[in-house]
Amino acid sequence: MIKNLLNDKPTKLFMIFACFFVANALIAECIGGKLFSLEQLLGLPVHHFTLFGQSGLAYTLTAGVLLWPLEFVMTDIVNEYFGPKAVRRISYIAVALISYAFIMFFVAMKVPADNWWLGSKADQGIPNMQTAFESIFGQGMWIILGSLTAFLVSQIVDVTVFHRIKRSTGEKHVWLRATGSTVVSQLVDSFIVLYIAFKLGNNWSWQRVLAICLVNYSYKFVVAVALTPLIYLLENRIERYLGHETAARMKAAAMGKEHPLEEPVPNI
Repeated sequence: MIKNLLNDKPTKLFMIFACFFVANALIAECIGGKLFSLEQLLGLPVHHFTLFGQSGLAYTLTAGVLLWPLEFVMTDIVNEYFGPKAVRRISYIAVALISYAFIMFFVAMKVPADNWWLGSKADQGIPNMQTAFESIFGQGMWIILGSLTAFLVSQIVDVTVFHRIKRSTGEKHVWLRATGSTVVSQLVDSFIVLYIAFKLGNNWSWQRVLAICLVNYSYKFVVAVALTPLIYLLENRIERYLGHETAARMKAAAMGKEHPLEEPVPNI
C-alpha cells in the first residue's frame, strides 16, 4: 500500500507541500523573536518617520517575515491543485504542531540546568546559558496566541478570497487570484497578531498598533507582489511533473467540478 501511495504523483506532491508548509511555519515561529533592520539588510540608511502620530518608526521587522510569504505561496499552490479542504487540513496540522513545539519549549525551559552548562559560554559573552535559552524560546503567551490565531484566520481568508476570484475569472489571471488573496490575507494576519499580542496583551494604543501594522504590511505587500513569478514557475513545474490531463483534473476537483477526461482524483 505504501508503495502505491509513494508512486502516486498527486499524493507525493501533496506530501511534499504539506511537509514544507508545516516546517516553514514552525521555523518562522521559532525565529520570530529576532528583530532586524530592513534598511541595513539592503545596505540603505535608516530613516525614521511618523505615522498615526507615532514617531521614530522604521522598517524594523521580525525575522519571521522572511519565511511567511513562502507560506502564502504554498497556500495558493495547494489551493489551486487540492482545494480549500486540503489547505484547512494542513493549516490545522501546522497550528497543532506549533502548539506542541511551544509546549516542549516550555518544558525544556523548566528542566533544571546543569551548573557546568550555565557558564559554559561565558568566554563568548554569554554569562548564563539558561537566561539565553529562555530569551530565545520563551516567547510570551500573548505573542504565541496572537501569532497562531492570525495564522489560522489569515489562511481561511486566503482560501476564501482565492476561490471567489477564481470563480469569477476561471483559469485566467493566476496572478490575480494568487497575489490578490495573499495581499488581503497578509493584511488580516498583520493586524490580528498585533492586536492580540500588543493591544490586548500589552495595552498598546490603537495608533501604535495601526502604525506598526501598516509598516509591516507594506513590506509584506511588496514581497507578495515580487513573489508572483515564483507562483508561475511552480505551476509550470507541477504541470510538467503531473502531466496536463492530471493537473486539469486536480484543478477541476479543487473547484468542486468534474473533469470528463479521466478518473476522479484521489481525495487527499
